Amino acid sequence: MKRETRRYIKELAYYSSIGLSVALSIIIGLAVGVYLDYYVFYTTPWLTLIFLLLGILAGYRNIGLAIKKFRKY
Repeated sequence: MKRETRRYIKELAYYSSIGLSVALSIIIGLAVGVYLDYYVFYTTPWLTLIFLLLGILAGYRNIGLAIKKFRKY
């Protein structure tokens, strides 16, 4: 395989994983918030909303880091 083709495949794999990273950060934030609300502090729905927001922000941060890495090329 040509060197350029390998580079394109590597970049494609990296950028394809961004969507998974964003989705997982949101789901993990939501799961932590729900767990803390229902089983630890009984403060429904406040911690769920806070951790969901933190998960969304983490997802956007991952996108920003990917864009920053792309601009280095």
